[in-house]
Amino acid sequence: METIYFAGGCLWGVQAFIKTLPGVITTEAGRANGTANTLDAAYDGYAECVKTTFDPHIVDLPQLMSYFFEIIDPYSLNKQGIDVGPKYRTGVYSVDAQHLAAAKTFIANRSDASQIAVEVLPLTNYIASATEHQDRLDHYPNDYCHIPSALLSKYK
Repeated sequence: METIYFAGGCLWGVQAFIKTLPGVITTEAGRANGTANTLDAAYDGYAECVKTTFDPHIVDLPQLMSYFFEIIDPYSLNKQGIDVGPKYRTGVYSVDAQHLAAAKTFIANRSDASQIAVEVLPLTNYIASATEHQDRLDHYPNDYCHIPSALLSKYK
């Protein structure tokens, strides 16, 4: 199993989508690459993200990137849907250099690569979100989600 972190705006929808993908084993809503060490410290530079554990024998990272790009506006800086601010930026984070290289190659191979605002960085800090944010749309399906409902059920 391998793990990567996807930031794509509000984590509720990102988690709801990613966990339906073939080869995804587990997901966890959280925050990545901030400076504080506790959830009590607000966001302090963090991006809302989804820790994604996947089976590389079923789905590879370029395919996961392709799925991820279905639910984000990759040209938007610090904004997804109606959510605005650095905590809603798009990004791909990992402690695995090969993952980062694959993500960068995926973006570089796109014809619009120079316009892409998705950051690809080493994971420097991660904090899991509180229980009420885990699988939020499963428990409260009418809560806000910036991802169209058709995409949330596309791979179920």
